[in-house]
Amino acid sequence: MSVERHVVPGLFPPPDYAHVAIAQGRLVLTAGGVPLDAEGTLVGPGDYVEQSRRVIANLLEALDAGGATPADVAKTTVYVVTPHGRGPLGEVWDVVRTSPLAGAPSTLLGVSTLGYEGQLVEIEAIAVVA
Repeated sequence: MSVERHVVPGLFPPPDYAHVAIAQGRLVLTAGGVPLDAEGTLVGPGDYVEQSRRVIANLLEALDAGGATPADVAKTTVYVVTPHGRGPLGEVWDVVRTSPLAGAPSTLLGVSTLGYEGQLVEIEAIAVVA
């Protein structure tokens, strides 16, 4: 494996991700995965969970096209539209932490808007392939 993930003993234990990833190999960077199907139609309008699942499926397909697997992911960044507090962050994180992307160091951000009309979730990944 080209990515080693570590939880740092002196830091507060993170919920379902590592503090740091050490990587050696070819870098694979994805654009943000979005909740659109192959025809460009928004999947799961108004549904954070359904959009999260579609985003992850699309992101896994992009990683595969770059020659990477979920085990090669060194870091993810998760963007969630949060119009009223942090509530949707937990819904999205529950999908991410039980997905093939689970365990990688990750940043979870609440944002006011994303690129596509009705889009609630976007995830980007950095992977390293040996």
